[in-house]
Amino acid sequence: MARLKWGILSTAKIGRTEVIPAIQRSSNGEVVAIASRNQQTAKEVAEELNIPRTFDSYEALLDDPEIDAVYIPLPNALHKEWVIKAADKKKHIFCEKPAAVTKEELEEMITACEKNSVVFMEAFMYQFHPQHQKVKQLIHEGVIGDVAFMRASFSFYLEDRSNIRLNNDLGGGSMFDVGCYTLHAIRNILEQEPVSVHASAHYHPELKVDTTMTGTLTFANGIVTSFDSSFDCTPREQYEVVGSKGSITVTSAFRPDTNEGMIGEIHVKTGEGTKILEEAGDQYTLMAENFSNAILNNQPLFYDLTKIRNQMKVLDAVYDSSKTGKVISLKD
Repeated sequence: MARLKWGILSTAKIGRTEVIPAIQRSSNGEVVAIASRNQQTAKEVAEELNIPRTFDSYEALLDDPEIDAVYIPLPNALHKEWVIKAADKKKHIFCEKPAAVTKEELEEMITACEKNSVVFMEAFMYQFHPQHQKVKQLIHEGVIGDVAFMRASFSFYLEDRSNIRLNNDLGGGSMFDVGCYTLHAIRNILEQEPVSVHASAHYHPELKVDTTMTGTLTFANGIVTSFDSSFDCTPREQYEVVGSKGSITVTSAFRPDTNEGMIGEIHVKTGEGTKILEEAGDQYTLMAENFSNAILNNQPLFYDLTKIRNQMKVLDAVYDSSKTGKVISLKD
C-alpha cells in the first residue's frame, strides 16, 4: 500500500506525544522528517520517535522534494505564514486547530492551497472517534425525543501563566485552545449551523487573552445551546444533549484517547433508566488516515473546506460578541 510521506514543522508537544505516533500507527502514512530551529532538539526528537531526517529550518524541510505533506503544530498566529509557504512549495497541509485566528486569514490560506492544488485540513481529531457517530445515531432514532438543548464544556486549570496558551501575540486564549472544540461539537452533533451567537468572557487584565469564555448558540429550529471554556476551572471535557424524552452525556468528549482502550462512555438517560454505552477508537490515527486517503486515493475529506470555513465563522463571531457585548447574527 502506498504511504504518504510526512514532514513535521516544529517539535511541539502535541506533535511529539499524539500526532506523530498516530501517523506512525496509520496504515497509509510515515513520518520521514522533522524540522526545528534548534537542530539539537530536532535530532533528539527524531531519535526518540525514529524519524529518519532532521532539518534546522522549516524552509529546508519544505524544500525537500520527497516530502508529500506537512503537519503544522506551530502557535496559532503563525499558521497563516507557514500554511501559505507550504502551499507554495506544493506540500499538502495538515494544520493544528484553530486553523487561523480570523476568518480573513483562513480565506488567504485556502486561496493559497487552492492555487497550488494542495489538500488542506484542520486537525480537529475528536470528531473521528466513533462515539460521536453513535450519539448522532441515537438522536436520529428518537431515543431522547426531540432535541431542545445542548451544552458543551472544555476546561483545565492552567497554573503556569507564562504558558504560550496565554500569549496574545501568538493567538492565545481559552477559546482558541479548548473552547473551539465546544463550538465544533455542538454544530457537529446537531448537524446544522447556528443563526446567532452571544458570548461573554473574562479577559486577563495584563495578558489580554480570554481565560474563561461562555456563551450561547441559537439555531433556526429553536434549539438553544451553551458552551464554555476556561483556563481557570477544574478539568472538564463533556457535552450533554437534552431532548423531550431523555438526555445523552458524553463524559470524555474530546480526549477519550487518554482512557484505557481509548474508550468513550455515552450515558443515555430516559424514563427507563440510565444506560452506559462504550465506543472505542483511535481518533488521532483515524484522522491521519482520512487525510492521507484524500491525497493518495482522491477520496473526500471527512472534514472539508466548507466545514472548516463554517467553524471559523462561528469562532470569529464568538470573539466579536465577547468583545462588543452584542448578539452576532450568523445568517448569510
